[in-house]
Amino acid sequence: MSIDVCFIFGAGEYYGRGPEIPQGAYVIAADGGIDHAESFGVVPDAVIGDFDSAADDFAEYSRYPNVMRLPSEKDDTDMFAAVKLGWSKGARRFHILGGLGGRLDHTLANMQMLAQISRHGGIGFLHGDGTVATAVTDATLSFPAWSPEPETGRMISVFAHSDVARHVSIRGLKYEVDDATLRNTRALGVSNEFRNNIAATVSVTDGTLDIVYPAAAPTPQWRTDRPEEGPDALGAINTHVSSLLAPPDGPSNAGAVAGNAGGR
Repeated sequence: MSIDVCFIFGAGEYYGRGPEIPQGAYVIAADGGIDHAESFGVVPDAVIGDFDSAADDFAEYSRYPNVMRLPSEKDDTDMFAAVKLGWSKGARRFHILGGLGGRLDHTLANMQMLAQISRHGGIGFLHGDGTVATAVTDATLSFPAWSPEPETGRMISVFAHSDVARHVSIRGLKYEVDDATLRNTRALGVSNEFRNNIAATVSVTDGTLDIVYPAAAPTPQWRTDRPEEGPDALGAINTHVSSLLAPPDGPSNAGAVAGNAGGR
């Protein structure tokens, strides 16, 4: 069976709402995300992580058929390891739950992860508290016409993730631009607005954009000019302790990025 969509449960905030998972989606629980999946009655296809933020001991999760335990002192987050696994299975669209809110450093790491997905020809969506965040590279995001309600909000913001994003066009929103250049040192695209019953598009032909919009908005259509890369494009899952780890009692390694935990 061909896999196109992957849902990933992280260990972050869920705001009391469960996901709607379509039939045929590949479901992964990243570390403590297994506890959230179980609370919603979802049985994941795979469980991955160092299990430092899971409620039970690792042995408790051996009942699942596909469990991969990772070291805690590694270079990839558990969430990115889950994305790598989903990508290797064929997924190019990722819906990530429990990846917004909570620790700011994990949120920033997840936004970087979305950019990496987009640069390899895929797309990821982070679902938060009434908010969805995504990243697109050399791509167009098209929203069908809809009528926002006051309680759900109508704000949509567009930021340059790459140093420079060129040939940016925004149509159908309150503020429109054509063939603009955005830079990641200025938040020119913050707090734009959907208009009632008007379709909207955000596009960039050279660079990467971060886009944040209300969860109540209709699911956007996505088209990219980036070639879809193969199953190994994101690299192998990191199963070894980081080589950047400083020796015991030695000086700290300024470049170390180990200890990515929490499934986010």
